[in-house]
Amino acid sequence: MQAVFKRTAGLLNIPTHYCPGCTHGILHRLIAEAMCELDILHRTIGVSSVGCTYNNYEYFACDMVQAAHGRAPAVATGIKRVHPSKSVFTYQGDGDLAAIGTAEIIHAAARGEKISVFFANNAIYGMTSGQMAPTTLIGQVTTTSPFGRDPDAQGHPINVSEMMATLPGAVYVERVSLHDYRHIIQAKKAVRKAFRVQEAGLGFSLVEVLSTCPTNWGMDPPKSMDWVAEVMIQQYPLGLFRDPKLEESK
Repeated sequence: MQAVFKRTAGLLNIPTHYCPGCTHGILHRLIAEAMCELDILHRTIGVSSVGCTYNNYEYFACDMVQAAHGRAPAVATGIKRVHPSKSVFTYQGDGDLAAIGTAEIIHAAARGEKISVFFANNAIYGMTSGQMAPTTLIGQVTTTSPFGRDPDAQGHPINVSEMMATLPGAVYVERVSLHDYRHIIQAKKAVRKAFRVQEAGLGFSLVEVLSTCPTNWGMDPPKSMDWVAEVMIQQYPLGLFRDPKLEESK
């Protein structure tokens, strides 16, 4: 029988540890497929940071490096400068990138480091039991905001893509979502483009991906997808924030 769908060569044949309904697995596949389609898998180095995806070095079939919490952009900078012919990416969550790693991501972008950053935003700290993150929405209940996030007490959510787009070194910034098939296809295009911008040597790229966390949101998987579509996108609108207008040759 002819196979019509199979595991991409960019992922190892190992079951992931993610909760049911978590979309990290989808993002993993999109990155892995893009590396294969662009024929860069053999010379790509990924940087895992701390969070639910701390051990994604066990899943990707490319070379991977583990970074300390929030430091993935700094580690990726060192790798890319030592190995400029390699394609280098970081995979980071919102607690990692937008909290402890704020300085690293901003300055990597300000310097125009030629790396690709994939930023999974699920508006909560997932690995450490659901605390409020910098991206937690106003009124959202977490373990550290049991009455909902109050902007007077805890400030406002950080819109990372909009902030990064103010930096000239960030040449490609796009926000996408994984809540349905149509948006997954768009996310795949964004992932490919982030790698292609790096291959062209144009500068820093960031793809923010709205992701789910059914366990810590206290929702079943279908409801979590609806929450992304109906609530998260109101705070984090999808679209291009910086675009280098690459020719679509691949």
